[in-house]
Amino acid sequence: MAKKKILFECQHCGLTTPKWMGKCTNCGAWDSFVELTQHQQETIKQKKSSVSSSPKAVSINDVVEEEIYRFSSLESELDNVLGGGIVPGSLTLIGGSPGVGKSTLLLKVGSNIASTGKDVLYVTGEESTGQIKLRANRLKSNHDSLYLLSEIRLEQILLELEHRRYDFLIIDSIQTIYSENITSAPGSVTQVRQITFELMRIAKEKDIAIFIIGHITKEGSIAGPRILEHMVDTVLYFEGDSSQELRILRGFKNRFGATSEIGVFEMKTEGLVCATDIASRFFNRNSSQSGSALTVIMEGSRPIILEVQALVSESHTPNAKRQATGFDNNRLNMLLALLERKLEIPLSGYDVFINITGGIKITETAADLAILAAIISSFRDRAISKETIFIGEVSLVGDVREVYALDARLKEAKMQNITKAVVSKKPLEKTLMKTFIVDEVTKLLEWY
Repeated sequence: MAKKKILFECQHCGLTTPKWMGKCTNCGAWDSFVELTQHQQETIKQKKSSVSSSPKAVSINDVVEEEIYRFSSLESELDNVLGGGIVPGSLTLIGGSPGVGKSTLLLKVGSNIASTGKDVLYVTGEESTGQIKLRANRLKSNHDSLYLLSEIRLEQILLELEHRRYDFLIIDSIQTIYSENITSAPGSVTQVRQITFELMRIAKEKDIAIFIIGHITKEGSIAGPRILEHMVDTVLYFEGDSSQELRILRGFKNRFGATSEIGVFEMKTEGLVCATDIASRFFNRNSSQSGSALTVIMEGSRPIILEVQALVSESHTPNAKRQATGFDNNRLNMLLALLERKLEIPLSGYDVFINITGGIKITETAADLAILAAIISSFRDRAISKETIFIGEVSLVGDVREVYALDARLKEAKMQNITKAVVSKKPLEKTLMKTFIVDEVTKLLEWY
């Protein structure tokens, strides 16, 4: 009698092994291996055997370049993040915390596309068609070309795609869809891998643009196996709290464009709408208070003026607190150590809190100078004028280094009636604002 073959699979990365392991050697996840049934093992074998062994490699000089065609979603901020519009045949993953507006945005986008005469299918595995209809009435998104399907079985979704030719497909959400040919639970690595492969095949064969919604964990990453992010063409994340009006859509992967652009949306009664006049939405110019400084960051090609807030208070515990919201906490600790070393400001006995207004997370170093200015302002209890911005990267040796696109940042600041700029070098283009050159951290106190 043939010995039964045992195979285990990691539910995070898909690694298979004949022995159970407590820790995955590929992704490092603990207690993630489950035993595959004979049917699941046969499915994996069929996938491997279906790959042709005949060579199909061609010279890169013989490859004909494909021209990418895009169509607009009629949402300018979404088109900006996608690189100019939606590409037919593409598979896009969009994630975000519950209530941030993923389903609302895609239902509105589906309605916009349906209004142009294209057929759109919205597949929901979490809500009924009646619930979607209520949301559509609120968003005024009722069009004859927008079709709803409440289904969680992949095979029934594929039958519907064969029944009618659709141009745009929305899956809400990928973790609720399952295939009847696989016995594992919905959301497992086997289910997600099989379903995503089928959706990718349908997207390429039928030239359908597909958007899928993915749940996220409390750490902010897509829940379930990480293989999902590697298989799709585009990965988008919603940033921002559901209690805030402004939401930021950021691209983390895009095979058809850059990932440096962001989209800013505003939640209103009619749903998520493209935010207008966002230049003055992230800072307050009403009054000058201690612990507040302005800076300009670049999100792709868009300069945005932000307000950096700092609170320095005397600590009553042996270990002073250092906490940052919207800013890297490790970089904050480095800047505080630099203040004590170069400027001899005793912060070891003080709690320091940093906050970036508007819910934006700063990923570049151009805000270092504004962070230092806000901390010094709070420590000395001296307000900084709201007509002054700080732009510069601070190094470990105390130098203030230049940042890219300085002229574009200053131009945006000038449009917001800011008259003074503290920078590391003079701008190339002439501006009508006063510029103060600070090439070392020690000169920051001279400016004060």
